[in-house]
Amino acid sequence: MPRVPELLAPAGSLDAVRAAVANGADAVYLGASRFNARDDGAQLSMEELKKACAIAHQRGTRVYLTFNVLLKTHELHDALQYLGECLDAGIDAAIVQDLGAVRLMREVYPQLEVHGSTQMTVHDPSGARVMELLGVERVVLARENTLTDIRAIRDAVPALGLETFVHGALCISYSGQCFMSGMISERSANRGSCAQSCRKDYVLTDDANGAELDRGYLISAKDLAAHDHLAGIAEAGVGCLKVEGRKKKPEYVATVTQSYRTWLNRLARGEFAPRRD
Repeated sequence: MPRVPELLAPAGSLDAVRAAVANGADAVYLGASRFNARDDGAQLSMEELKKACAIAHQRGTRVYLTFNVLLKTHELHDALQYLGECLDAGIDAAIVQDLGAVRLMREVYPQLEVHGSTQMTVHDPSGARVMELLGVERVVLARENTLTDIRAIRDAVPALGLETFVHGALCISYSGQCFMSGMISERSANRGSCAQSCRKDYVLTDDANGAELDRGYLISAKDLAAHDHLAGIAEAGVGCLKVEGRKKKPEYVATVTQSYRTWLNRLARGEFAPRRD
């Protein structure tokens, strides 16, 4: 029986932190007010971050900070100083996209656990090896990875922690590497300002004659729900299951977290058979 993975829940507010902790999350991930990929409606102030860490740690729940935007050169000093404040607030790890930031963090804050963001698009053994060489303890795998891909990565880099999304919204692009928002509205998804252009209502027309071919939410991906694959995911070597939704309401966080806690408890009792697909 594979080890039961950690359950990681989203938290865009203090109430969401409370909801996640009360319903069985092993860890929560959240963003403070700067340098994270959700710049509106899902950020905590520094005081709220301190409270969030206190709430989580009282129940033995870990706190992962989303420090997951591409940083500009002139921002590096400020960003690292701000990260130090977050570390003092009590965070247990930082989820990072910028490779340069990872190198600097290893030097400035060697005690801080670093997780490679899914926006690094690590999808094969070679990418995972790079993460290990950089000193990253865990990588959030690309969302489009299959179980076969994950097994290959596990076999190639057995010491690297693996995390994967199991529930929530999916980006239409490869692991969030989307430029559509930036092209249409000058709101960069890689700077925390995604306009969610893929969620809009579109009309598809024939370029030759202008005839309407289709209309609706044509490029909006269906949400992910991998609850019936948990045994296979655990068997493949994934150590952490991540629920998407930092902009979701606390009620959503509570419901989804409780559901996955129940399923993982069943997995621990051997009530799920692995699926190989």
